[in-house]
Amino acid sequence: MKQKLYQIDAFTNKLFGGNPAAVCILEKWLPDETMQNIAAENNLAETAFAVTIEKGYELRWFTPELEVDLCGHATLATAFVLFNFYNHKENTIRFLSPRSGELTVTKGLDGWMTMDFPTDDLVSVANNDQINTAIGKEPLETFKGKTDYLLIYETQEDIEALKPNFHLLDQLDCRGVIASAKGDSVDFVSRFFAPQCGIPEDPVTGSAHTTLTPYWSPRLGKTLMTAKQLSARGGDLTCEYLGDRLKISGQAVCYLIGEITF
Repeated sequence: MKQKLYQIDAFTNKLFGGNPAAVCILEKWLPDETMQNIAAENNLAETAFAVTIEKGYELRWFTPELEVDLCGHATLATAFVLFNFYNHKENTIRFLSPRSGELTVTKGLDGWMTMDFPTDDLVSVANNDQINTAIGKEPLETFKGKTDYLLIYETQEDIEALKPNFHLLDQLDCRGVIASAKGDSVDFVSRFFAPQCGIPEDPVTGSAHTTLTPYWSPRLGKTLMTAKQLSARGGDLTCEYLGDRLKISGQAVCYLIGEITF
């Protein structure tokens, strides 16, 4: 059997930036074990698999170690593939995620694509000594979302200077840890650590911005914000807070087109 595979750099307008994701557009679902093996072989933060349904595409995401509930950059990458290589005629693509419901991606005239995602629910929690030791610096505030912890720091420099202990982070009861502060040249910055998923530091994490956006919107007094993820590859996003939904926008470029033989 042969399956076409695309590798897309998401949340960037240049190669070797943003977050790489693999995308497979399937005729029908492969066994879960096969999709997990493909994701492990790709060894990227996420591999997305999509199958055509009546009004759009069903979409699932796998890290090298497990299937996840929601992934922003691989959704953006999948939309890029469908718009550019599968002749999708309409400006909006409807995705149905078994774990996160309906998601849409709309193509703009400027090369940016906008995802419509559900907003995370945040609960303020006490600063956690286990998390603080793992991340290496005590935050100003700690919050818990559906799958991640959010740690708030005073400055962008604090975020840039973090040197987490990934072995300790791997022992936390969460998908990952988001660290964030106000940005120097954008509204807010962040980094995302998820060794539990086989991703020590994710280059750009769209799903983390479903947590970041509802935190920063009331504190900055604005609904439309610019954001930057401060990984080595870096990534740029815009986020619009709409209450129980939000819009996350970014660009993408194609790195390679290949074929899996199995």
